[in-house]
Amino acid sequence: MAELKLPRLPDRRPIKITISVMPDLIEALNAYAEAYEVAYGRRESVPDLIPFMLSGFLASDRSFSRARKK
Repeated sequence: MAELKLPRLPDRRPIKITISVMPDLIEALNAYAEAYEVAYGRRESVPDLIPFMLSGFLASDRSFSRARKK
């Protein structure tokens, strides 16, 4: 088969994890969800926002990105 320009797609099956957070963190996460609704006019649940928040955090950590490339 000829090589395609599009590489093989990565595994996209979601993996569920469960975490416990302190009361002040859940308050902050709920406040963020409210701010998100004000900014974009659409309510998203905290569990739906968390994966994107974590991805953004990891993408913005330059030291982590450099270490991960090694």
